[in-house]
Amino acid sequence: MHVKQLNKYLEKYVQKKNLTRKFEKQIRFFVENPSHPSLNLELLEPRSAGYYSFRLDKKYRVVFIFMTPDEIEVVDINSHYE
Repeated sequence: MHVKQLNKYLEKYVQKKNLTRKFEKQIRFFVENPSHPSLNLELLEPRSAGYYSFRLDKKYRVVFIFMTPDEIEVVDINSHYE
């Protein structure tokens, strides 16, 4: 599995919120095993849009799409409670 590089806005967001280590750890889990239990991977509604998310921690989620069956692009990182 390949993960496209984050855009500049998301890179700054991850740094500003001190999520760099958590993001790198969860991406590593995702690349090695997308079904890893700590990810809590889910297909978001509406399902037909093709947006997925996984957990960085209890508060933050990574939203992504599959560009190809072997490549994803992170489109958002946000607080699950905002």
